[in-house]
Amino acid sequence: MVSKEFHTSSPSAPRPILTVSQLTSLVRTSIEAKFQDVWLEGEISNLRTPGSGHLYCTLKDETSQIRAVLFRSSAIRLRFSLAEGMQVIVRGRLTVYEPRGEYQIVLEAVEPKGIGALQLAFDQLKERLAAEGLFDPARKKPLPQFPKTVGIVTSLNGAAIRDILAVLRRRWPTLHIIIVPVQVQGEGAGEQIAVALRSLSEQGLADVIIVGRGGGSLEDLWSFNEEVVVRAVAASSIPIVAAVGHEINVTLTDFAADYCAPTPSVAAEIVVPVLTEVIDRLRDLTVRTGRAMVRQCLSEHRRLVSNRRGLAHIRFRIQEEAQRADDVTYRLREMTLSRLSAGSDRVRRRERELTGLSPLLMVKRSLSMMPLFIKRLERQMRVLALQRRGQVEAAVAQLNGLSPLSILGRGYSILMRAPGGVLLRRASDVRVGENVTAQLAEGRLDCTVRRVLPDPSL
Repeated sequence: MVSKEFHTSSPSAPRPILTVSQLTSLVRTSIEAKFQDVWLEGEISNLRTPGSGHLYCTLKDETSQIRAVLFRSSAIRLRFSLAEGMQVIVRGRLTVYEPRGEYQIVLEAVEPKGIGALQLAFDQLKERLAAEGLFDPARKKPLPQFPKTVGIVTSLNGAAIRDILAVLRRRWPTLHIIIVPVQVQGEGAGEQIAVALRSLSEQGLADVIIVGRGGGSLEDLWSFNEEVVVRAVAASSIPIVAAVGHEINVTLTDFAADYCAPTPSVAAEIVVPVLTEVIDRLRDLTVRTGRAMVRQCLSEHRRLVSNRRGLAHIRFRIQEEAQRADDVTYRLREMTLSRLSAGSDRVRRRERELTGLSPLLMVKRSLSMMPLFIKRLERQMRVLALQRRGQVEAAVAQLNGLSPLSILGRGYSILMRAPGGVLLRRASDVRVGENVTAQLAEGRLDCTVRRVLPDPSL
């Protein structure tokens, strides 16, 4: 016989078996550890902007794509708007969205490729506001020729305010100036500028407003590109002169303002003329007017002297005009007296109406009515109390009628099994010789069952 030997190998170690969630979590941990700071270049597609404020899109190139998400906390810091097909450079961290098992990049910064973010935001906002007509030349208001009050919206720490004040005081020393100091750079500067412009416009404190600051980079001047500032400039009822930076600097405020000055100093020169030049001009005009009047009077005198009839005609015209003036004066006096009388009557009526509406008189009338209201309340309370008492008594009578003690008082009794006090409802529930207890209206009886009779109705 040939014997066969069977050799069994030793059992191997148990293999680890992972769930899908466990594997996805391991992959996510590994990816996030290795790709915490990633820079990517790609084209935006499938852009979605739900109401939560988060932005979802796909970054792609010629052969590949990756999902991307920009959470609201980072999205609100974007200076420009994302759009389909935009080429961007982004920075973020790689992660895995576990519910779908997809890897994605969580964006922290987005820059447009080939153009700065601020310049792109500038161009986008300019195009949108221009489409609304905020830069339409027809909306521009003319500057006053001789303003009495000039409002200035700028920072007190910059050179712009010093240049503007120096020019204004040199050109028109008696000018009234209102300075509204604001922050012109950094977080919240745009809102301060807009509030200052709205305040001057709504209160009508100035005849013309100068808003601006010194020169700087596009980022330094960005407060004057913010939408809230541009809209405040366009909505102002007072003419506004924009004086932001130097000639090479361009802001959206320049397009919305009624006049754009290349520098703050030039803005001051545009707003007010030179007082001495105006005075000299007035003196020259006065002299020229006097000479013209003398020449005209001499000419008329020669003409009148040469024509005697002309003097009589002029005398008649003067008397006629004097009579007409007296007539107009009389009618004006009568009209004035009539209107004064009517106005006095209206004033007296208003006084009587106001007297009737006096808070003190109304309080006195109300206090005089209080005793009557108190008496009505007391009567109503008594009636209500009687109604409630009657309802309570009826309820008590009804409860007494339904009380077991009332039923016992009419001669009935309640039978209970003697040991446990269980109520007996049928004769078949007890046996002959068993002890029962009978509850009467007053007291109890211990009884022994001698005979159980069946129900004759069955």
